[in-house]
Amino acid sequence: MMRDAITVCFILVSSFSSVPPVDQESVPAPRQKAYDQILDANVRDGLVYYRALKAERGRLDGYVASLASASIDSASREERLAFWLNTYNALVLKTVVDHYPIPRRTPDYPVHSIRQIPGAFERTLHPVAGKMVTLDQIEQTILPEFHDPRVYLVIGRGAIGSGRLRSEAYTAAAVEAQLKEAAAECTTRSQCIEIDRANNQVNVSSIFSWRSQDFIDAYAGSAPEMFAARSPIERAVLAFVQPSLLTTEREFLEKNQFKVVFRPFDWSLNDLTGRGGR
Repeated sequence: MMRDAITVCFILVSSFSSVPPVDQESVPAPRQKAYDQILDANVRDGLVYYRALKAERGRLDGYVASLASASIDSASREERLAFWLNTYNALVLKTVVDHYPIPRRTPDYPVHSIRQIPGAFERTLHPVAGKMVTLDQIEQTILPEFHDPRVYLVIGRGAIGSGRLRSEAYTAAAVEAQLKEAAAECTTRSQCIEIDRANNQVNVSSIFSWRSQDFIDAYAGSAPEMFAARSPIERAVLAFVQPSLLTTEREFLEKNQFKVVFRPFDWSLNDLTGRGGR
């Protein structure tokens, strides 16, 4: 009897130990898929159909609500990075939709700008992964932990001057390729970096100056020697754009006679409503 009992116990233990571990996702797959569908349906070339999104906001609200209980402590770096990029952009979408159409409160920003919403970035708290965070806290304290300044070029901010909002969610498997693509397309978007040969200058987004130390740490050291006399942030910008330059643009920069100009950020709302028939 004792031998039979031991045998039964061994079988039970073996059967439990052979059960594969549960895969804990930061956001449930159905919710993640819903967010992907939201972006696919409402985002075109970085612009958003805010009116249509507000009219059918149930899936967005559901996704944002799911962020509160998300568990990311044991997630990989790629999973956490994708999570926070998606979280930031989703919270911006909800912030705009909550107030759309945005009334004008100050002449300091464009009409309907997200900046017309009091405290949108610095005061409004959102429950995410068991804590309360603002959009500014995500950008200024959480994203810097990844030591990759490309992240600042892909968070939406709800503005024309932002990085281009993608029509798909970020995923752990694709986030590196998605960031690489965003960096490469920077030189093709005048809002990001513009090689202005006619005026002998390089026009650069304010994002680079806002997060100057992050870009300096990542890129300044790899700038070509010809730019050694320039400021650290200028060297960082020039090193950042080098891989994506056309031959004519590279030849222009090699003369090293241009001026780097940091453009004022365009806070106009990235609204596609009315432009595409919706």
